[in-house]
Amino acid sequence: MKFNAFKQLIKNYRHGFILVYGLIYMIWFTYLERTVTTDFNPVYMKLDDYIPFMEIFIIPYLLWFIYIFITVAYFFFTSKQEYYKCCAYLFIGMTICLIIYTIWPNGHYLRVNLDTLGRENLFTKMVGMIYGLDTATNVFPSIHVFNSIGAFIAINKNEKLQKIKWLQWSAFILTILICLSTVYLKQHSVMDIFGAIVLSIVMYFIVYVPAWGKVSKHSEQKLQKAS
Repeated sequence: MKFNAFKQLIKNYRHGFILVYGLIYMIWFTYLERTVTTDFNPVYMKLDDYIPFMEIFIIPYLLWFIYIFITVAYFFFTSKQEYYKCCAYLFIGMTICLIIYTIWPNGHYLRVNLDTLGRENLFTKMVGMIYGLDTATNVFPSIHVFNSIGAFIAINKNEKLQKIKWLQWSAFILTILICLSTVYLKQHSVMDIFGAIVLSIVMYFIVYVPAWGKVSKHSEQKLQKAS
């Protein structure tokens, strides 16, 4: 009886196998972080000079991790169709970013010296931890920005979630704040944001087009009937 229940559980959630991509991504990204350190193409825009460092933005920057996790988890448990679309959008886009980092190593020199900043608080200490864990390389396009936009699109395109206005506005505001946090913390150049936006538009037309939606919905209905 327990074996049958376990077997049914595996059958119901076998779509989780694509999350193995996370392991592939981390291995690839970690390799780039360790090899692309000093010899890279600088990413810079004049606008970067006019953006002040504001450590308060570490809050939305870190909320990104929760934002992406909750979004993917929600669709994992509620809709295979939306889950596959969300994952396809995020994973294909992230792979494109890694390919760009690999063939065109890039980085920036925008980070502030926290020791000479003239102030120290909880937020600056948190930024210091991020600086220590994450190098200023592999930044164009910004995966932080790309994934945030992808999560918002997934939430916005869902018929059920579309009716929850406060959630839509909250997701939109959080997405904007996360995008801003990347430049206010000097983790990215404005160019990285523009690159992520362009990639987001391309991925939107690849994943969220009517024909795919109809095919996916029909396939999901067949799977539900079969089970």
